Amino acid sequence: MTGAPMTGYAVVIPTLARGTLSDCLAALAAAHGPRPDEIVLVDDRPAPDADPAALEHALSVLGELRERTVVLRSGGRGPAAARNTGIRAVTSPWTAFLDDDVQVGPHWCDQLIQDLAEAAPDTGAVQGVIAVPLPGERRPTDWERGTAGLARARWITADMAYRTDVLKEVRGFDERFPRAFREDADLALRVLGAGWRIQRGRRTTRHPVRDASRWVSLRQQRGNADDALMRRLHGPDWWSKAVA
Repeated sequence: MTGAPMTGYAVVIPTLARGTLSDCLAALAAAHGPRPDEIVLVDDRPAPDADPAALEHALSVLGELRERTVVLRSGGRGPAAARNTGIRAVTSPWTAFLDDDVQVGPHWCDQLIQDLAEAAPDTGAVQGVIAVPLPGERRPTDWERGTAGLARARWITADMAYRTDVLKEVRGFDERFPRAFREDADLALRVLGAGWRIQRGRRTTRHPVRDASRWVSLRQQRGNADDALMRRLHGPDWWSKAVA
């Protein structure tokens, strides 16, 4: 088990064509440094006839990166399946996952290349540094404080780069996780279990707080099923591994 010291990378972004996607792609296009070899934008809207025009404005901000970008459909099966769709299309040594509501920093491409170049041969993944801006003129709400916890979270796919061969070795994301919850931790634990290490990098990505949905409580309740699956797959102490 060795990793080649190559730093070519692809960026995979699953999306539901939210309004945040334009800012995400604009930040990527503006970032200084070696450009991604390929960008795979995975449209996970469930409708088979989803309007492609909804993505056109977002794609238009990519400038010269547009010609390196492919748009794939994943059929509304959730972010795990969407990312797996992206992985299958990647030919670069590294796959960097971004969420469609983040904004990479102005030197992200330079910093990512440095993170990848410094990765030890037995390093299977390098995590980015997440910054969550909070209001300075008032106390943050519970929802805002909850989002701020992402800055301390491990292995989140808001900005996470894996060796592409490692992703294929562990068969990518487990699609039994249908939501954007725990699928990232499950993948990381399987990568660690296969003998690879996961490092923290220095590149920075901004994760603005989205407006709270009226369905947030229901989504949190549904997350209990994902926690149960994590216990079944990784044992009752999986959480201690995730925060160690």
